Amino acid sequence: MTPADTPALILGARSGIARGIAVALAKRGHPIMLAARNAQRLEADVSDISIRHSVEVSAHDFDVLDVAGHQSFLESLPMKPGIVVCAIGVLGDQEADAGDSAATKLIVESNFLAPCLFLERVATQMSASGRGGHIVGIGSVAGDRGRAKNYVYGSAKAGFAAYLSGLRQKYAASALHVMTVKPGFVRTAMTEGMDLPGPLTTDAEPFAERVVAAMEKGKLVYYDMRWRALMGVITHLPERIFMKTKF
Repeated sequence: MTPADTPALILGARSGIARGIAVALAKRGHPIMLAARNAQRLEADVSDISIRHSVEVSAHDFDVLDVAGHQSFLESLPMKPGIVVCAIGVLGDQEADAGDSAATKLIVESNFLAPCLFLERVATQMSASGRGGHIVGIGSVAGDRGRAKNYVYGSAKAGFAAYLSGLRQKYAASALHVMTVKPGFVRTAMTEGMDLPGPLTTDAEPFAERVVAAMEKGKLVYYDMRWRALMGVITHLPERIFMKTKF
């Protein structure tokens, strides 16, 4: 069981899932460090979480695409994190972005390359401390099979999941726990305006609570059972049949 005073670093902290996880961890007594671009926009969350849950909460400017600044960012934190949650993600617009190399590059670097480079540095630091800890990466069911509606985003999330799987195996004999989260539809700012299927959609805070509970149990992959079942069907469809579907 992770001690309640273990500091948690939440990357991409302006997302609904990230805020939900921050709240779930704060309820358990963990000091919280919220990190995102334009960190001043996190001040309301800092105040709300710290008052409601009586824990230390701080906000920090962080741009994962600034790879050269990763180490200095870690060194600037007021506490060494024992829990790191990476909720960074850029969905993009598949139809608009397909022919735009800059937009495609941004999606791949934001969802895959830059987070992997940062988490590699974090894992090395946490493992060297001897105390271990938790790394939680928020992926997506979109990475389970390439779909015409979001294949750039999905392929980046597939790469991120494969990276986390490798990182998990690398540190399997250590005290460092690496967990992959595969959300389906969650009501957040990212999905605002989308026509979401009610039976397959969840709210951010209850979803986040389940993620933290899974982390505490040492789960390797957290995957909503409804989506595990659905994606199990989709991923096993023969390619010629899948091509003709509208999934």
